[in-house]
Amino acid sequence: MKLRDLLSVYDKKKLYASAVKNEKLSRKDWEDIMGVQRDTYRKVNGRIRRIKRN
Repeated sequence: MKLRDLLSVYDKKKLYASAVKNEKLSRKDWEDIMGVQRDTYRKVNGRIRRIKRN
């Protein structure tokens, strides 16, 4: 499976825009594109709860 198969359309646009500008992405930018800091949801007693990230 390739990286392009896993990314959303918005994330692909951000990635390709930076590639066109020929700029290097920082670690924080890569984590943002890959979704490391996205909210996590879990089902608890029939409700969907957001798990807070530190």
